[in-house]
Amino acid sequence: MILKVGMRVKGKVTGVQPYGVFLDIGDHKQGLIHISECRAGYVEDINKLFQVGQTVQALIIDIDEYSGKISLSTRSRLVDLNIFNDARPVKLPHMHYWTNYRLDIGFSTIAEYRKNWLDEANNLFR
Repeated sequence: MILKVGMRVKGKVTGVQPYGVFLDIGDHKQGLIHISECRAGYVEDINKLFQVGQTVQALIIDIDEYSGKISLSTRSRLVDLNIFNDARPVKLPHMHYWTNYRLDIGFSTIAEYRKNWLDEANNLFR
């Protein structure tokens, strides 16, 4: 089975840790439901939500292309994924940043003020 982000998978809980739940999703693959993806809101005790051997349906939210690690979510199943079918391009407002690229003053301005700045610094830090 080829796994893809956005797929729903069913798996069996193989381990519960303070930071998340490990899920055997078959085909010798294992995923992690991070504690932040277990449910919406604060999770006081993850052991109250999951037990080893429990069957859980989860959503694949990320697959690391280098390590192959699979991130799962039971919280995201509450999200209406059909919203992605109606994705419209976002038109960003035009921002005008003032620059005066036509002036060709280079470093001459800095060179003009350099002596005054050095004199001021010498007077302040003597």
